[in-house]
Amino acid sequence: MSILVYTENWDGKFKKLSFELVSYAAAIAKEMGTTVTAVSIGNVSEDELKSLGNYGANKVLNLADEKYNSLDNKAISSAVGSAAIEEAAKVVLFAHTNLGKAIAPRVSVKLNAGLVSGVIALPVSYDPFVVKKKVFTGKAFANVKFDTDVKVITFSQNSYELVETDNNVVVEAFNPAVDEGDFTTTVKETNKVTGKVLLTDAEIVISGGRGMKSGDNWVGLEEMADLLSAGLACSRPVSDEGWRDHSEHVGQTGKIIAPNLYFAFGISGAIQHLGGVSSSKIIVAVNKDAEAPIFESADYGIIGDVNKVIPQLIEGIKEM
Repeated sequence: MSILVYTENWDGKFKKLSFELVSYAAAIAKEMGTTVTAVSIGNVSEDELKSLGNYGANKVLNLADEKYNSLDNKAISSAVGSAAIEEAAKVVLFAHTNLGKAIAPRVSVKLNAGLVSGVIALPVSYDPFVVKKKVFTGKAFANVKFDTDVKVITFSQNSYELVETDNNVVVEAFNPAVDEGDFTTTVKETNKVTGKVLLTDAEIVISGGRGMKSGDNWVGLEEMADLLSAGLACSRPVSDEGWRDHSEHVGQTGKIIAPNLYFAFGISGAIQHLGGVSSSKIIVAVNKDAEAPIFESADYGIIGDVNKVIPQLIEGIKEM
């Protein structure tokens, strides 16, 4: 019996969220008196695979078959489900990413397991097995009890600190028997954005709303983002107006993010927007309307014209 973790990689490299997920799994394994097995799918070097041991993985199952490069949800789900059965896993963990949210339900069906998505903390109790998550767009918390023998969880990014260990991890080749009919996706071309910080990975996100008045006024936000190595985001009205690309839209209908620091410039704080950013550890809001709803969710607030505040913040950052 073990805790099974599906660790996503990007071009053969693991990012912070994968290490965070392994650290979280190791904490659960300690309480349950078991071990952590990570599953890696893709072309990843042995040194990179062994780095998972630095955060609590005892074993890594390495599936390097190029057939999985298409990231076909059905095929990956079959492979991870097979790993869970082989390891007799009672808890299967995924990151709460687009890929994790697509695979977890399929795996839960395969294992006849309960599924809770968007968990934000270690289990409240282990017998019964109860986990905590946000509900009502982050305005409340719910404790959810599993009634199944096997539990499947998607874990929200930036909800657990990295904990380094000195595990001697074992890397094993893994080749599950997956039906060829599960490979239904063909990738004909790949175009990747380069030179930008991915919003879902960013520790700091700088976001602008309709209060910026015009897409031409984003120069200051872009300079701040460069100074802080931050991701750039916007509210839905901004992307709908064509001021910024839809790939930068955060909120319930856009990207769901959980950075350590979120700047909201000229964003009123509609519930749909807050639903996508409420997991941010610190929210800083700048708005000239003192009654803007964003201030109810912000940890720090500045009442003022964004186009006057932004240059002052830039000067302060440069001084630091």
